[in-house]
Amino acid sequence: MTSILTNVAAMAALQTLRGISSNLQDTQNRVSSGYRVEKAADNAAYWSIATTMRSDNKALSAVSDALGLGAAKVDTAYTAMDNAIDVVSEIKSKIVAATEKGVDKTKIQEEISQLQAQLMSISQSASFSGENWVAGNTTKSVVSTFVRDGNGNVSVKTTDYVLNAASNGNVLFGMTTTGTIDSSTGIIGSSNGTIGSIYTMNITSFGQTEIAMALTAIESGLEAMTKAASQLGSISNRIELQENFVAALGDSIDSGVGRLVDADMEEESSRLTALQTQQQLAIQSLSIANSSAQNVLTLFRS
Repeated sequence: MTSILTNVAAMAALQTLRGISSNLQDTQNRVSSGYRVEKAADNAAYWSIATTMRSDNKALSAVSDALGLGAAKVDTAYTAMDNAIDVVSEIKSKIVAATEKGVDKTKIQEEISQLQAQLMSISQSASFSGENWVAGNTTKSVVSTFVRDGNGNVSVKTTDYVLNAASNGNVLFGMTTTGTIDSSTGIIGSSNGTIGSIYTMNITSFGQTEIAMALTAIESGLEAMTKAASQLGSISNRIELQENFVAALGDSIDSGVGRLVDADMEEESSRLTALQTQQQLAIQSLSIANSSAQNVLTLFRS
């Protein structure tokens, strides 16, 4: 039966066209944005996971920056300690030269005094971002990583380095409560009895006994400085490993989020072509359905 009031065929064709147009719009959005899940309405579970992981990745990016800052501080301290070792080794060679009879110790002391002043200059200059790791007696910390545990709790982990201003500690000098270098503490500032510290000793009036004591004190100082440099090198190596891990972790998170929300462009391209074809056929079908009612007019023609 043909009705001019209700065109069932046209209604069915229109409904099909609406469904195809909706699917076509979704596919076009995926192709243009590159996302399969762009908003919560697309897939609430995947969108929630992706949003959380993106937030964590931003935190990891901040951790990477903090690690870079920490690495710079440690590298500055290591460079200072390494240079100080060279200077103290030079002082050692001067004192060895003073053991020879008839040597003018006053001239040798003039050279040693310049080297001692250089040690203070190194200690004062070894500061990065307001922190000095070769002078002081506090605990220094660098950010190491950002952690989310199985319960969803988040935390930032740090690596600590305790500055020890004892004679066999790990800093060249200590530091006063006012923030100035204390030249009477630390590896080269601590006194070694009657011969004084590496920083203050004056060999002008030293006899062979005092010279031998000075060499012993310098050897102990070099051993402590070498140990401190090794500790700084170990921390620098750990920070480098952590930087590489954080970078790899960030890439893994990006990859995982992509698997959840990114569109498969090959698949979407094929779907887009198919839907465009279906849309054309649906429009043609609707046109045919609409024209069927007009055929009724032929019944009333004379």
